Amino acid sequence: MNNDVSAYIDATLPWQNTVCTALRATVHSTLPEAGETLQYGKPHFTADGRNLAVLHVAATKVSFMVFDAADVEPVPGLLRSLGSGDRKVVDFREGASVDPTFIADLLRRTAGRD
Repeated sequence: MNNDVSAYIDATLPWQNTVCTALRATVHSTLPEAGETLQYGKPHFTADGRNLAVLHVAATKVSFMVFDAADVEPVPGLLRSLGSGDRKVVDFREGASVDPTFIADLLRRTAGRD
């Protein structure tokens, strides 16, 4: 666990902390080789020299973005595309919970572990 990533998560609101902690745990249980780093002020999860996912906390949501997701279809109301579609995002708002099965599947697919 990276201390800078822990500090980022610790500085969030309680509901955001719960979401970020669950996402972090899901990343590490799904991809044990994943490392953590703070890039551009946000926690990034990496492996084999490439970014796998990033957390972004805003005032009203927590976003979890995965990279290399061009082959993953968006899911209306759950998983949206960014840019050219190579990145996909799940947004969590207060009261939402993390579905670790969905996140783990998403991570395995985008990391080439499916």
